[in-house]
Amino acid sequence: MTTRINIGPVHPSTHGVLRLVADIDGDTVVNLEPHIGFLHRGVEKLVETRMYMQSPPYMEKLDYVAPLSYDEVYVATVEKAMGVEVKERAMWIRTILLELQRIASHLLWLGTMANDVGQFFTLFMWAFKDRDLVLRLLEEAAGARMFYVNMRIGGLIRDLPPGFEDSARDLLDYLDKRVREYEDFLEKNPIFMERMRGVGTISREMAVNLGVTGPVLRASGISYDVRKDNPYYVYGKLNFETQTRSEGDCFARYKVRMLEIKESIRLVREALNKMPAGDALGMPVKLILPSAKNRIVSVSRELPRGECMMYMVADPQRPYRLSIRSPTFINLAALREISKGCRTADIFAILGSLDVVMGDCDR
Repeated sequence: MTTRINIGPVHPSTHGVLRLVADIDGDTVVNLEPHIGFLHRGVEKLVETRMYMQSPPYMEKLDYVAPLSYDEVYVATVEKAMGVEVKERAMWIRTILLELQRIASHLLWLGTMANDVGQFFTLFMWAFKDRDLVLRLLEEAAGARMFYVNMRIGGLIRDLPPGFEDSARDLLDYLDKRVREYEDFLEKNPIFMERMRGVGTISREMAVNLGVTGPVLRASGISYDVRKDNPYYVYGKLNFETQTRSEGDCFARYKVRMLEIKESIRLVREALNKMPAGDALGMPVKLILPSAKNRIVSVSRELPRGECMMYMVADPQRPYRLSIRSPTFINLAALREISKGCRTADIFAILGSLDVVMGDCDR
């Protein structure tokens, strides 16, 4: 006998305002239907009513866990439409800041996911404490703690402050040790391993057919990362390696993100050592910019949750059209297929392993 139950829309394990309608037979999930739209703000339409550089604050609210990433991808799209080249030093700084933002995002995911699957509140507090250290470093660079809005056409609002490089290196050394402690704490815990290993498996073929992206895709054995396969800024000048696993289950998705934290630490170190001197400041914010040189542009970036594509039809003063392919929307759309046949309690482990941010999904 099949029973229909509602999960949400305010369940603490849903990482945002999400409603799930589950059909279960005993303790087995027969069907799972995500209901979205509770956070819809019409950002893509709002952008069409604003001058170009009035919109970055809207963009940062899409993914409030990694706001700097959306700030960058939007400004990069405007730069492409205007035909503006980013200054050399600014490219290095943008790369460093984006990787620090990736670390902060993955740390938040780690703490909430561990809490979802086994009440590991200790790790939740550890991860948030260490994430706060990363946020403080980003605050030094941007002047804001959460919503940075420090990207400018051709560069940044300001260069890195004195002492930033030394502070960053000290923090990276600390995080390098902490990540290993996280892994020891979780992977030696039988409850965590039982909740994650072999649960919510996505085969290589299913991952391709469902169109999942980011760590969810790479955990199923697909070695695709925009930073490696279509490098931007200085990623092509760094010794970057795509992190993958082949199992495709919740544990593999956890492991890929842990490997990505380590890779981001290494990338930031390398970029700090190679970063040139010079000017990194971008154009002052103006309400009217020169006429767009490229009428139709698209930009692809590897955000913490996966590949984000931004498509813009440009007018001289504001976007005529803007469309966003967000990674959370794509990954959440796969939840129905992934959850079929799992236990009811596994829904939250699977959802946590997808790392959804509903502001990014609903827009």
